[in-house]
Amino acid sequence: MFLLLLLVFLISACGQKGEEAEKPGETVTLHVFAAASMTETLEEIQALYKETAPHVTLVYNFDSSGTLKTQIQEGAECDVFISAARKQMDQLDSLADPEINTESLDFVLEDSRVDLLENKVVLAVPEGNPAGIECFEDLGSNRLTLLALGNEDVPVGQYSAEILTALGLLESLEADGKITYGSNVKEVTTQVSEGAADAGIIYATDAFSAGLQVMDKAETDLCRPVIYPAAVMKGSQNPDAAQAFLDYLQTEACIEVFEKTGFSKAP
Repeated sequence: MFLLLLLVFLISACGQKGEEAEKPGETVTLHVFAAASMTETLEEIQALYKETAPHVTLVYNFDSSGTLKTQIQEGAECDVFISAARKQMDQLDSLADPEINTESLDFVLEDSRVDLLENKVVLAVPEGNPAGIECFEDLGSNRLTLLALGNEDVPVGQYSAEILTALGLLESLEADGKITYGSNVKEVTTQVSEGAADAGIIYATDAFSAGLQVMDKAETDLCRPVIYPAAVMKGSQNPDAAQAFLDYLQTEACIEVFEKTGFSKAP
């Protein structure tokens, strides 16, 4: 009887050890909320990460950073958030300036936040550049009939407003009805690609992915640096796996993917 009980105990113990050994490889689903301008690069990285972590499934949600921030605030399942501007991340970060995080929101996991990438804001035109727009200053000329911009709650729209304000053009363009708006940078890019607008202000990465001609690039005298912060969210059900993916995004293999489309590593 004693030997039988001992045998049962040993079998049970081995089974428990086997279950514990399987836990590190159990299937994990990560919900990654990322700025629309990261669509092409993150889809390429998705295939690369499957080789590194085959047990992890990445589910992407691409949209404007403002929309993503609102979805997270309203309870959407999100493990990693990558914003196209610091503002939307700050609005979720309890450690950020209270003048920006006006609602005292606390969604960012402590010590996980990093400045991941830098992008550039550019002036892009349709194929053949029918209107002959050559630089930002030309947006104030009679050459322009319609300019495509992002909405004011979209980072690319906010950067665009900075540029046009610095040039003293924003109010006159609005008054003349020469601006059409998109809800995210992909919509703005599409308007330019289809020739629905004479020009558009978008990110360098989106211009590259869409094969658009870039006529001008905004330097720091026209708008602030375009920094993409990333962080694990406090509500993540898999914070360790989320942090591992965020760490992977900072590896040389991923930086090479980002750099191909015009991103650079954040300073």
